[in-house]
Amino acid sequence: MPFQIHALPAEDFAALAGLDAEALSGRLAQRQVADSCPGVPCRVSLEDAQPGETVYLLNFAHQDTATPFRASHAIFVREGAATAHPAAGEVPLMIRRRIISLRAFDANGMMIEADVTEGENVAARIEALFGNPSTEVIHLHFAKQGCFAARVSRA
Repeated sequence: MPFQIHALPAEDFAALAGLDAEALSGRLAQRQVADSCPGVPCRVSLEDAQPGETVYLLNFAHQDTATPFRASHAIFVREGAATAHPAAGEVPLMIRRRIISLRAFDANGMMIEADVTEGENVAARIEALFGNPSTEVIHLHFAKQGCFAARVSRA
């Protein structure tokens, strides 16, 4: 079952670079500097930030539906990152190198299935979850921190 992993759009976060600490705080965000790699996974570039790079830690509503599964969590975005466009079926290294929680949602935003796997098994688990015809979208999360990683659709 072909699938497509989607990065968050860079333009949604471009304005953060021009904000001071107080304005960032008002948006539930902080400017930080990455100190290790891997360690700071960017949801726009789908790459880990390199040490010394400026990143933004902010709250992001990744499941913005009127259901009991409505959710937001902290994410990182690299300053000036371009939106990644992985090929259909491609799982970026940022995801493959971590333990991933997969959450399958139906067209009404209700979670219908979930799993946890090592990153190198993510593609197979995505394909299995899309084997359920009710699966509309899958959210990937970093299992340890619980942070949203990326959205997956059928290709």
